[in-house]
Amino acid sequence: MKNVCITGAAGFIGSHLAARFLSNGDLVFGIDDFSSSKRNSNHFEKLFSDRFEFHEISVENTDALMSKVRTHDFDLILNFACPASPPRYQSIPIKTLNTCFMGTKNMLQIAKMHSARMIHASTSEIYGDPIKSPQVESDWGNVNCFGERSVYDEGKRVAETLCYEYLKMGVDIRLIRIFNTYGPNMQLDDGRVMTNLISQAVRDEKLTVYGDGTQTRSFCYISDLVDGIYKLSVLNENPRQPINLGNPNEFTILSLIKHIERILKKDLTLEFKPLPCDDPRQRKPNITLANKLLDWVPKIELDEGLKSMIEYVKSV
Repeated sequence: MKNVCITGAAGFIGSHLAARFLSNGDLVFGIDDFSSSKRNSNHFEKLFSDRFEFHEISVENTDALMSKVRTHDFDLILNFACPASPPRYQSIPIKTLNTCFMGTKNMLQIAKMHSARMIHASTSEIYGDPIKSPQVESDWGNVNCFGERSVYDEGKRVAETLCYEYLKMGVDIRLIRIFNTYGPNMQLDDGRVMTNLISQAVRDEKLTVYGDGTQTRSFCYISDLVDGIYKLSVLNENPRQPINLGNPNEFTILSLIKHIERILKKDLTLEFKPLPCDDPRQRKPNITLANKLLDWVPKIELDEGLKSMIEYVKSV
């Protein structure tokens, strides 16, 4: 039985991680300030048990955070606190930057204090609008530091630099770069392509397509991502470098819509809008490292995941 701390525990990925570690019989200490997640999430509420302790705290708030964790001896920290939805992080830009820098620094200090292993959630946005594809961990990225997406992209990049410096201090910090992930417990108004398109399709609305729809994304189902994170958490040797976690199967937005049409068995009407500023043209992870070190490959194909996601959207 491990003592596990999860920041962003009420969020999409954080709540699935909490459920996974609770199912293992571990103790879970959850932290979230609900700035980008909803208190009334049914999935989150189901987590509460005698092995789940939750505190409504911002990871930026050093004093409040330290007062709560001082008496806990964590074995593992999963740092997943940060808004990932573009409309959300663009509405709270300074808080997003503070979460990435001060929040990550605070959790690294706690990991150092407890000699705990820590997994930090980085992102494929590290690569910006990639110059080559698929994206491999050695790529430095093509990122605009003075644009609409900069608070998230650059926030995550400086957080990786913080992790690198604490790694040199002896902290067992491990980084994952998460590519597009979807599944139950996503917020339907988060502005991301999967929730946008499926929500509109289920409601028989016009589907919003930004640009001409030929930009690509790869879609990883949540259970596959959680498996990869768990495998990294129990890996004996620290890889000492970031690891891509995502599904390498690449789809254009228009082909994604065709999959949704086939599953729903109806034709959908499209509404084309201008491509947002700095929106990446390609997203496709190279997962050779994850396969080699973690023996990990995604198992859920797009149609299987879409069926589950559509049922979730219908139920919310």
